[in-house]
Amino acid sequence: MIDYTSIRDELAQRRVGHHYRVRKLVTTAQGVELVADGKPVLNFCSNDYLGLANHPKVIDAFVTAAQEFGVGSGGAHLIAGHSTHHHALEEELAAFTGRQRALIFSTGYMANLGIISALFGPGDTVFEDRLNHASLLDAGLLSRARLQRYGHNDVDSLAAKLSESKAQNRLIVTDGVFSMDGDVAALPQLATQAQQHNCWLMVDDAHGIGVMGQQGRGCLEHFQLEAEDVPILMGTFGKALGTFGAFVAGDEALIEILIQKARSYIYTTAMPPAVAAATRAALQLVDEEAWRREHLHRLIKRFRQGAAQLGMDLMASDSAIQPLLVGEAEQALHLSEQLLQHGILISAIRPPTVPAGTARLRITLSAAHSETHIDQVLDGLNTVLQP
Repeated sequence: MIDYTSIRDELAQRRVGHHYRVRKLVTTAQGVELVADGKPVLNFCSNDYLGLANHPKVIDAFVTAAQEFGVGSGGAHLIAGHSTHHHALEEELAAFTGRQRALIFSTGYMANLGIISALFGPGDTVFEDRLNHASLLDAGLLSRARLQRYGHNDVDSLAAKLSESKAQNRLIVTDGVFSMDGDVAALPQLATQAQQHNCWLMVDDAHGIGVMGQQGRGCLEHFQLEAEDVPILMGTFGKALGTFGAFVAGDEALIEILIQKARSYIYTTAMPPAVAAATRAALQLVDEEAWRREHLHRLIKRFRQGAAQLGMDLMASDSAIQPLLVGEAEQALHLSEQLLQHGILISAIRPPTVPAGTARLRITLSAAHSETHIDQVLDGLNTVLQP
């Protein structure tokens, strides 16, 4: 008989340490106003940065494609699951990012695992920012390359490690916008290091695509970097595009070798064609409705100015992710619960997602928010933060 004692003990320890995770049951469509666990709330913890998850054109594209293609894709891309919508989306993503080719993955986690483990292996070295997303860190471990982590956004730390490295095949990989801190990677300096040391550079721009840059092309546009500066660009659909899935964009040869070798692409069912169709509609809206980005950035400015006036010490971020550092997990949970009593949903982010002693409220803004919403969340935060 299996003994669950050690598992129960670990669960109990998580509760005591305020690290236990609990899901909320949402009974409405995604948006800035939700019903979660039966309670109406103002949502400030969604990654739907442009408010496209419930956009009528995105929904219509999904419904129309589902009526034509059904729900399931029926198989992996390399068997019978690669539909015309998948193919068209890849071509549109290549054009959107200014790359020769793009390849769709079913999730961002699978994209990162597939890309890095296909291109790098024993004898190689992968250099990662210490605050990279878990999927990038896991991908480095899965590849069986040597994994070296450099200080967060510390280019000098990276340069020292690169100078000491004897590996022939090397990769620098970083988030574009860091998902828990909201700050942006020093991409121009990283690109310079990659060129000087003759190694690959990969950017996971999950939180930058659609939001950063005048045309929403992400962190590379923000810094005016070209494809040759960042040979491997990964992005997701579940944030600013409001759908589901991920992609990698790059050179023709890069995409072809991933089709041949990336196990998380080869050995999984393709996303439903209707999701690809919805993503195509969202991608078009990124181009057509630039006002969404402009409005979002005005809200970010208003929120930060308001927080400063109220004496809140926000972490340095000009992105839609606005973290308020709290410190201990118990206090972060307490503040999150108090905000919920005021009808505001903000997640408490605790270890191991963030380092010990850096628990925070991760406040995320959306183009679907109004200035009134921003004032409401500032009022709520000011109330619960009073000593």
